[in-house]
Amino acid sequence: MPQMVFINLPVTDLRRATAFYQSIGATKNDMFCDDTASCMVFSDTIFAMLLTHEKFSQFTSKKIVDAKSACEVMLCLSADSRDAVDALVNKATRAGGAGDPCPTQDYGFMYGRSFEDPDGHIWEVAWMDLEAAAKSQPAAADA
Repeated sequence: MPQMVFINLPVTDLRRATAFYQSIGATKNDMFCDDTASCMVFSDTIFAMLLTHEKFSQFTSKKIVDAKSACEVMLCLSADSRDAVDALVNKATRAGGAGDPCPTQDYGFMYGRSFEDPDGHIWEVAWMDLEAAAKSQPAAADA
């Protein structure tokens, strides 16, 4: 079985956060949802668990960071093309997120943009042409 990734995100308004993630293409898995949590599915192996602050606090004794004023992590999803990168960032912006809180990255073989969800969590979206990336790397030095 492939390894799965569960990203736990504290949210201030579960209903708003759930609607935002549905608007950008994630689906809600009702089996793992209640009035304190929404399980949002990006793929067979990538899930975002949206948790109320009260629920999130059950898993840690640390203070929950205000993602609108501090950055602890940036998450990244891959995309199949440059157009798909732009489309996802545009969806996020139309759904109430902020587009491009981080600088756009365009290296020819790699293209990335970002968006911020309504709670301030930063997501990057990146496309990479792996063949072109391999060709652009200098040959490894002999050991």
